[in-house]
Order: sequence, then structure tokens, then C-alpha cells
Amino acid sequence: MMTRVRLTYEDYAVLPDDGRRYELHEGELSVTPAPGLDHQDILGNLFVILRGHVNARGLGKVFVAPVDCILENITVVQPDIVFVEAARRSIMSKRGIEGPPTLAVEVVSPSSTAIDRRRKLQLYARYVVLYYWIVDPPATTIEAYQLTHGAYREAGTLSGTSVVSLPPFPELMLDPREIWPTP
Repeated sequence: MMTRVRLTYEDYAVLPDDGRRYELHEGELSVTPAPGLDHQDILGNLFVILRGHVNARGLGKVFVAPVDCILENITVVQPDIVFVEAARRSIMSKRGIEGPPTLAVEVVSPSSTAIDRRRKLQLYARYVVLYYWIVDPPATTIEAYQLTHGAYREAGTLSGTSVVSLPPFPELMLDPREIWPTP
């Protein structure tokens, strides 16, 4: 019989800096390769848009990966973008975000689709991340979810060429032309 080892933040903190993305999902190590260039382009565009909106209105702080979200000692994730509302700044520390951020954004890659759409959806709901966006580059969509009674419900979608706002930012109009890279 094989004994399963549950890793902790202390184990995680000594992992090598080798270009891979390490996370702990309830004590289990998750490793994904560095994302591709389209992923990074979209991530950069979305980060600039969100940071500008949040900073201009004093809504809180926006961070881009890698930043540790320490949901508990055995669960450490690195969403692509993290938003912490101003009223919750106390969860920010030298180590990272110590508790659930207000919003976690994941840009799916071929190697992370199942993780982002299933495993992280469940983890973020379990640890009470109020809002979760899944950015799907091939589909050119952003699916926004809001936590309601312990489960996510779809709260909006950016698709096509329509300019829309997504929770938790009702005043921010997202223009798809500013997000998706042009060929």
C-alpha cells in the first residue's frame, strides 16, 4: 500500500525556480509548463486594463502571476491575475495573498484547461474566492463566475465583438479588441 504524502507551504517554498508553475492543491503538487506567447500577450493586455481601472478608482490591488495565493497551508495557487478589494488588504503579506482573493483570473492553455475548468473551479469555490474568470484564448471568450451559496454561477460572458462589463467591475467596459492579440 502506497502512502500519499501531503505537501505543505514549507515544502512548496523550497521547490526549484525552473520556469515551471508549481501549485499545491490540497497537499498535492501540480506542475505545469510556462505558458505560451499568446497566453502571455492576453494576460498582459487584461492586466493593464484591470490595473488601470482598479488603481484609478482606488478599488484595491491587482497582481499578475506569479503571486502566491495561500488559501491554506496545503493549498497554494498562482492565478494569472489576482484582485484584492481595498477592504481586504489585510490578507496581503510579504509571502503573497494569505486567504482567498476577491477575483482569480485564469487564462487557459492547452496544458491547463482541465485544471482551470474543473480542479481550480472547485478549489476556488471551496476556499470562497467570490469571483472567478476563465479566459479562453481559442474561443476568444471570458466566462465570469460569481460564488453564490457555495457554488459558482455564470455571471456574464465576453464574446464576439460586444463590449461588456463583468463582475466585480460594473463600471469597467471590456472591449475584446483590447484583449485578444491581433495576427
